[in-house]
Amino acid sequence: MTSDDFARPRPRSLQTYAALGPERTEAVLALLAEAARTDGQQAVSEQGRLQLRGGERDGISHLLLSVDGELVGYAQLEDTDPVEPPAAELVVHPSYRGNGHGRALGSALLAASGKRLRVWAHGGHSAARHLAQVLGLTLFRELRQMRRPLAGLDLPDPVLPEGVSVRTFVPGRDDAAWLALNAAAFAHHPEQGALTQRDLDDRKAEAWFDPEGFFLAEKDGRLVGFHWTKVHAAEHLGEVYVLGVSPDAQGGGLGRSLTTIGLRHLAERGLPTAMLYVDADNKAAVSVYERLGFVTHETDLMYRTET
Repeated sequence: MTSDDFARPRPRSLQTYAALGPERTEAVLALLAEAARTDGQQAVSEQGRLQLRGGERDGISHLLLSVDGELVGYAQLEDTDPVEPPAAELVVHPSYRGNGHGRALGSALLAASGKRLRVWAHGGHSAARHLAQVLGLTLFRELRQMRRPLAGLDLPDPVLPEGVSVRTFVPGRDDAAWLALNAAAFAHHPEQGALTQRDLDDRKAEAWFDPEGFFLAEKDGRLVGFHWTKVHAAEHLGEVYVLGVSPDAQGGGLGRSLTTIGLRHLAERGLPTAMLYVDADNKAAVSVYERLGFVTHETDLMYRTET
């Protein structure tokens, strides 16, 4: 979420779409790229960027704000969680900040959600915090990005629990089993645990997807854990993209072993740094990652309306 200082607004129009055609999609992606160059990180998550493409998706709305016919702001509203309020991300083009466009997008999101809203502020910039305050939102969640160097990686050899073996993901063959395991491992997580076949297919179609970096742990022919790594080629970063262990296989060190296997894979690719995301209130996971040498690099904040 990025904002502005709420100066007197220029004439603008705001339209809401269930799906964006190719031309509007490219315009939004160009806006996001320009904002990322200024802000140092994306204002819309990977999932949000994937949801820009591929036509209409249940529960997804796109809000486009224009001035004199030029796109200057974008917001995405996702209303797919049966319990939690709709979640949103928004951005204003750097050249058009300071004219009230962030507030206009935020107010439109509040109206569209029935004043039940969660909003991400990636990077937690002061302007976004100010916008959240103006909109009457309060801090709800803190997501940390942690990093560690991979050069000279010195981690103990992974020790797998008895009967567990590790192999790599086979697209098509492993999809259904992995989705079921992911849902079980992240039943408490409103975004990750709800991934569908379409979400998996979206990621498999991305240029970064590499099944050789997608590790599956099996026991007695059943998936019990996984570590999906990702390479950000432009940034020369490796990522602990998703790490999950079946609830009935937790507590035996499998998660740590899978983490080590994935980090060694990324180091072997010649990447200098690894990153991951973890909720700040997940003290156990933060502690594990800190013992593995990770430190906090930046923080994303989620704000919400009072419940």
